[in-house]
Parts: sequence; C-alpha cells; structure tokens
Amino acid sequence: MFSKYLPLFIGIFFLISFASIAQGVPNLGQTDRWMKGALAAMERQDYTTANSIFRNLIDSGLPLPEEMPYYFAETLYQLGQYDNSSNFLNKYLEINGFRGANYQGAQELQKKLEGPLKDIIQCQLCDRKGYRLEPCSNCGGKQKLEQSCTYCRGKGIVGCSKCAATGMITKRNIFNIVEYFECDRCGGDGRLTCPNCQGSLKEISECKVCGGTGSLSTELICNHQKIEHKH
Repeated sequence: MFSKYLPLFIGIFFLISFASIAQGVPNLGQTDRWMKGALAAMERQDYTTANSIFRNLIDSGLPLPEEMPYYFAETLYQLGQYDNSSNFLNKYLEINGFRGANYQGAQELQKKLEGPLKDIIQCQLCDRKGYRLEPCSNCGGKQKLEQSCTYCRGKGIVGCSKCAATGMITKRNIFNIVEYFECDRCGGDGRLTCPNCQGSLKEISECKVCGGTGSLSTELICNHQKIEHKH
C-alpha cells in the first residue's frame, strides 16, 4: 500500500531532510548503516531488500543522504515502479543538478524511464501510476447503479422551501397586519415529492466507491497485457 501513495510523502520528506542537511545536522550512524545495506543489496541485485531498507530510512525521519534519491529511483525502476522511480529521480535532479555524483547515471535512468512511462499513459488496463485496474466491486464495472436517492436521502419527499415546510405562508395586509395563508406550492402539506427521484426513493447515479469510473486500482504492477481466462 505504501508504494501507491509514495508520491504524497516525497515532498514532505525531502523538504525536512535536505533542510536539515543544509543546516549542518550531522548524518546519524543508523543512516549510514541503512545506506550501506541498501547499496550492498543493489550490488547483488536484491532490489526487494534494497527497497525495504530505503523505505525504512524514509520512515525514520532521519536526514537523507544527497545521493539516496538516485539509488532509490534506480531500485524502483528495477522493481517496475516507474512512476515512483520518476518522482524520486526528478527530485534528485532538482536538488543536486549536474553537481550530483550520479548525475550521469540519473540522465541515463531518465532516458530509460521514457518508454515505460509512455506505456503507462497509453495503457487502458492500469491507472496513471502503472497499477493494474480491476472492475469496481460495488458496481461491477457498470459505473452507475441504482442507489438511495441522495437528494431526499431515500425518503421520497422533501420539505417545501417556499413555506419552510410549515404549510403556511405569511403576508402583511394594507394595515400591516400579518395574515396566514395556505402555501400554494405544497397545498399546505409542507412537503413535496422529491424532484430528483419522483418519490421512488431510488436514483441511477455514478457509483460512490469508484467515482463513476467502473474500476479500482490494485497493488499489482500492470504488464499492459490482457489476462486471458482459460475455459
């Protein structure tokens, strides 16, 4: 679940971490141990372990080493998390620019990401972050369904707005005396048939779970190929 919402935390973590570095906050020993462990995992191509270590470092709130976002971007690329990889890579280039120790590698990674990111944009089977979509469990992919009327909350009636649901309206006569009359809009009932569902209590509207898209994102990274079901 963390990986899907990773971009939401990137700005906050980098703002805090690199601000601390700029102020001369010393890098703690735990940070060094995590970085060495992550780099060692990358060397043996164990990107799952490297990914876990980098996330522990981010969650710790400790100052992040300047080159860490590049290595994390490379790890995420190897794991197929191209959108997250691009986010960290852009942040690395934004902070370090051409002065970064891995600037050349960052440019090469940026080039490698172009194809996968383009595939994500063009794919109809995944969301904009590259995660596989599945039919909404609430509407079954239909996007709309019969639900309780949202206007009258499933009651079929609404209060008359002209008489404030009292059934009576007031007027002042020429002698400035208040007189009461039956509301001509609701006939004195103070209530009206719901104009949205016409009293049926139901409405056909977009699914509240999927927002009318008919699909929900999963945790599965999309390979942009349809799943063939065996009969």
